[in-house]
Amino acid sequence: MSKRNDAALAFLATRRSHPPKLLAEPAPDRAEVMRLLTLAARVPDHGKLEPWRFLVLTRPALDRLKPLLHKAVLDDGQDEAAAEKAAAALSSPLIVGVIHSPVASPKVPGWEQVLSAGAVCLGLVNAALASGWGASWLTGFAALNQDFAAAHLGLAPGERVAGLIHIGSSGDAPPDRPRPNIEAKTAWLE
Repeated sequence: MSKRNDAALAFLATRRSHPPKLLAEPAPDRAEVMRLLTLAARVPDHGKLEPWRFLVLTRPALDRLKPLLHKAVLDDGQDEAAAEKAAAALSSPLIVGVIHSPVASPKVPGWEQVLSAGAVCLGLVNAALASGWGASWLTGFAALNQDFAAAHLGLAPGERVAGLIHIGSSGDAPPDRPRPNIEAKTAWLE
């Protein structure tokens, strides 16, 4: 058995996301974002394909995207309240898009590549939280609408947004939410 890391275990036992509405300036600077991305990239990656990439959305980019997102939601047939909610989701100080960018491989199935991109999302949230930032992993219209993502986030054919990781300054962690009953979710084969 490797050496036990009690600090890491304590972090994992108490970590919780910070809703974007609780995030404030300042956001991490470019050097800090690069450090967080480097940590986030330490994920399972069968075949070393790196089937993901990062898109860092700073405040000026988010401000440019807000009205475009608002219009896209209305053009999609949704109401004003939905358009305002979608645009408000871009109010975080910084958002990192984790883009699932599949790689053709005879050995690594697509679903494993999706899981690797998801692991990057969680790794980025955890790296940000462990570094003292507030962070959360969301999707929403900007991530899920392929036309918007292709036109405004630069997604290539076949790419999808695995997650939009909201990062900023935050006070105390929000109250904990009810957690699953692990006994009820676990089966043992012996």
